[in-house]
Amino acid sequence: MKTSQWEDNQLPKLTNAQASLTKIIEVINNLGEKQSLEIPTERALTVYVDKKEIVTLMTLGAYPEWLVLGYLLNQRLINSALELESITVDWEVSAAAVKTYNGIVNLKKKTAKHIVTTGCGQGSMFGNLMDNIADIQLPESTINQSQLYSIVNTIRINDSVYKSAGSVHGCALFEGESMRVFIEDVGRHNALDSIAGWMAIHPEVIHNKVFYTTGRLTSEMIIKAAQMGVPIVISRSGITEMGYYIAQKLNLCAIGRATNKRFFCFTAPDRLVLGF
Repeated sequence: MKTSQWEDNQLPKLTNAQASLTKIIEVINNLGEKQSLEIPTERALTVYVDKKEIVTLMTLGAYPEWLVLGYLLNQRLINSALELESITVDWEVSAAAVKTYNGIVNLKKKTAKHIVTTGCGQGSMFGNLMDNIADIQLPESTINQSQLYSIVNTIRINDSVYKSAGSVHGCALFEGESMRVFIEDVGRHNALDSIAGWMAIHPEVIHNKVFYTTGRLTSEMIIKAAQMGVPIVISRSGITEMGYYIAQKLNLCAIGRATNKRFFCFTAPDRLVLGF
C-alpha cells in the first residue's frame, strides 16, 4: 500500500515508488519455438473522492498519485492540489481514496455528463471541458526547427518500457528542449494526466513548455495540454479533425508525424521558426 499526505496550505509531497511495470510471459515465435517476452502490466485503479466512486482508470501503475491528481485537475473537478487532504493508493484493492478538505462543489452535477472520446484505456471526459475552451489563454512562445529535432531525438534515445515491452504510450514535458518529466502508461491520456499531477506538485515556473506524446492528437489531448498552459504539442502520430479544430481555435501549435527529421505542422505555424 502507498499513502501520500500533505498538510494544510502545502503542496502534496508524493512518493514515486513504482509498481512492477512489466511481466515476463512465454510465447511461441514464428519458428514455433518457445521464448520469454516482456509485456507491460495493466491495472484497474478505481478512484473514490470522499467515498464516492468517480472513475476506474486502466493504468500501468507507475505514478498513481500523479495520475489521480492530474485526472481530477484536467477534468476540472478540482482547481488546485491544495483542495485535497490526502490521496491513498492501495493496490491490494485496486483503489485510490481521495479525501478533500471541504468536499467538491456540485460533484454530482460535474460528473453527470460524459463525452466518450477516442482515448484508449480510459477515454472519456466530462462534458463541461468543452465549455471552458474560450477561457484558455496560452503563452506567446515558439519553437525552432533545431529544438524540435532535439526533442524528437531525446525521446528516441530515452530508456523506456516501450523499448522492452511495447504496448504503452509515452508523454513528456519539455522546457525548451530540456526534458523535465517522462511518463508511460497504457493510455496516452493517463500519461498526460500524470504529468499534470507532477506539474501540480512542482509549482516552479516552467518557461517555453512543449508537450510530446507518442499518441494521436485528439480533442481530449489538445484540451488537456492547453489547460496545462502548453502552447506547443508534438506527436509522432497524427491529429483528428476535432483536435485540429480546437488547436486552431486556441492558436496551439500542433506538430505531428514527427519522426527523425520529418514532421507536419498542423496548426499555428507562426509558433514554429523554420531554419537553423
